Amino acid sequence: MAPSRPNAPRLPQPHDHAPSTPSGLRQSRTVSLSSTSSSTSSLSSSSVATSHRMDQHEHPTTSTSSSPGNENTSLLYHEHAHGGPCSHGTFSPRATSPLRDLRTISEEEPLLGSGGSSSPGEHSTWTRVFSNKISNKIKSKKMATSSALAERHGVQDSWWMYISYYVPCLTWISQYRWSWLKGDFTAAITLASMYLPMALSYADNLAHVPPISGLYAFVFTPFIYALLGSCPQMVVGPEAAGSLLVGSIVKQSIDLGRGQDDNAVLHAQVAGVAVGIAGASVFIMGLGRFGFVDNVLSRPFLRGFISSIGIVILIDQLIPVLGLNKAAHAVPGVTHGSTVQKLQFILTHLGDRHQLSALIGVVAFAVIMVLREIKRRMQPRYPGVAYFPDRLLVVVLSATLAALLRWEDSGVEVLGKVEAPSGHLFTFHNPFQLSHVTHIRDAMGTAFLIGMLGFFESSVAAKSLGDAEVIEGMQLSPNRELIALGAANLVGACFMALPAFGGYGRSKVNKSTGGKTPMSSVFLSILTVICMLFLLPWFYYLPKTVLSALIMAVAFSLVEEIPADLVFFVRIKGWTELSLMAMIVLVTVFFSLNLGIAIGIGLSLLQVVRHATRPRIQILGRVPNSDRFANAEEHPEQVEFIEGCLIVKIPEPLTFANTGDLKNRLRRLERYGTEMAHPALPRLRSHDSNKNIIFDIHGVTSMDGSGTQVLEEIVRKYRARGVRVFFSRAPSRDNSVWKLLERSGIVALVGGEHLFVDDIKDALRMAETTHAHNPTEQESSHTYASSSA
Repeated sequence: MAPSRPNAPRLPQPHDHAPSTPSGLRQSRTVSLSSTSSSTSSLSSSSVATSHRMDQHEHPTTSTSSSPGNENTSLLYHEHAHGGPCSHGTFSPRATSPLRDLRTISEEEPLLGSGGSSSPGEHSTWTRVFSNKISNKIKSKKMATSSALAERHGVQDSWWMYISYYVPCLTWISQYRWSWLKGDFTAAITLASMYLPMALSYADNLAHVPPISGLYAFVFTPFIYALLGSCPQMVVGPEAAGSLLVGSIVKQSIDLGRGQDDNAVLHAQVAGVAVGIAGASVFIMGLGRFGFVDNVLSRPFLRGFISSIGIVILIDQLIPVLGLNKAAHAVPGVTHGSTVQKLQFILTHLGDRHQLSALIGVVAFAVIMVLREIKRRMQPRYPGVAYFPDRLLVVVLSATLAALLRWEDSGVEVLGKVEAPSGHLFTFHNPFQLSHVTHIRDAMGTAFLIGMLGFFESSVAAKSLGDAEVIEGMQLSPNRELIALGAANLVGACFMALPAFGGYGRSKVNKSTGGKTPMSSVFLSILTVICMLFLLPWFYYLPKTVLSALIMAVAFSLVEEIPADLVFFVRIKGWTELSLMAMIVLVTVFFSLNLGIAIGIGLSLLQVVRHATRPRIQILGRVPNSDRFANAEEHPEQVEFIEGCLIVKIPEPLTFANTGDLKNRLRRLERYGTEMAHPALPRLRSHDSNKNIIFDIHGVTSMDGSGTQVLEEIVRKYRARGVRVFFSRAPSRDNSVWKLLERSGIVALVGGEHLFVDDIKDALRMAETTHAHNPTEQESSHTYASSSA
């Protein structure tokens, strides 16, 4: 190598290439920094400037004093530089911009004129300037950018636009059409006929709370979600999974000696506490903008969880459907036992069933499933079949027969009197009062899980329904969904309602029966209130075995999707996903639902952490007879290595998560030329192969402090060993990554900015020349080497 250049390459010096008469596009007044920040960011100030410019063009004889301009001056404001008509064309010199900052206005134009009063024009200008000054202080960075974009494209920027975004009911109410009313009301009637009996069943058989708690969930939560939710066609309400988890909390409270099985008031209070914690956790996550968490848990986890929920509910509801309720209460440990224990009890005590109850339950389940299949097959050809209230028909018919034939006297359990535990229909109850501290502590973990799983299920439903933009301006937002669902459940918890979240099946029914806007949810709440005020006595004779049959139909719909998922993952050889699903189902069935969910979440998070912390660095080789470089590990026979150079591509941001193992992986690339080699092998690449290290950092779009520190340590050790380091495709000089490279000393360590090149081939060319480093850099490298030694 030839000796290095005596001096480092100097940066280009300023030259006098500016034209004697600067371009008119540049010839404008250089405003102060404060003027720029306070004027260009506000709509009203720019409007004042625009009107001033128009006046100048209308009265060309008027001249404004101009200050010198240069080639770096703003292009935005143009005025005549002289009196008389302008004949210089497009590039004629311009005068100064009339924009002034708030300080200049206050100094030169007092609020009160010489006569002691201000003119209306001056007062309105002051009002606009002051209001925009306050507005800019309040607006976030994204809102300020949006304001600038709106001004650029001539769109009116107002606070109402932002308020209607965060309170979506202001958007859909203003666009509501009378033609949508019929569809929304029809959808609400259909939903009420199908899901109000389901709500009673969820409360009584799954959550083990008074049946009216299920109706409370349809009174408050759909209405609150209609006001705050961002998915117009999604309908929230109680779900089987959340109700089952509430039931597990109630059972745990009984097992811990907090109350007895027949204490309906205590059970309702425990449910209210659980729903309150779930709603509060979801609401706080929405305020913290944690909407991204719906991407944390994988689809196999959700499928495994939903499948395990379906299996648990199926076996759990077989007991009342087969008329084994009394026998189950007689055998200790069955009602609060695991799914396997309940299945064992069913198989060994079939002879103890109540004959009439078993007959009613089996027939009801068969009728529900047959009608469901008929509707599914006929709906493509006859869409009106979706309006047929099959479940309501089963409920009404069974309740009528129970009343006429006096099934209660024959030993069939009926729902009984449906009433509020407090004796009043709508009684406010604070779920977070100090007397409930024990319940809060018991329910904390499971309640948080209720909120998370409810949000995940709502997210799946909203994404499935959110493609059709019925209402202009309503955009699906995970953060606003968290706030809407959290607020809805917080209100519901104050009335001891079941947890309510979005469900795909219920929302699909709403869409298919004509529901287009959140008004269908409002109608559903109103219909539920009417039902509670006038129709509660009609539920007295409803057989509990029929309610269990309704729940079994829902559980069957949760389980019937398992074969398709199993076939898909087997076909793609997704053994990791299959193992996760099997683990969740088996632990849930053999032990408990909470343990199965906890293990599933733990395994899913471990997968996320493992994926996030694994560095994805690549060793690059040159494609023969070209200037292209490709991953040498994918097709090593199709690329050639550069002698004396190791080219490493870092295709991702560097953070504390993925830089912990970066040094080890770089060392493995140095020794073997691949990450796939086992570290037990002896060194395969000589030290001379690593005289030059080229980092391609085009994919490093961001770095945190930990990542920057690790990169600095790597570069420092290379320089101490005499290895020359180059960086290819580095970010621009005003980028945050570049600023970190400068502040951390990495730029100085490698030898200066000239070693940050635009392409890998430029770095190779510098590595092959004798001018890659200067004596100053060599001295610094020796200094680093001696200091490290």
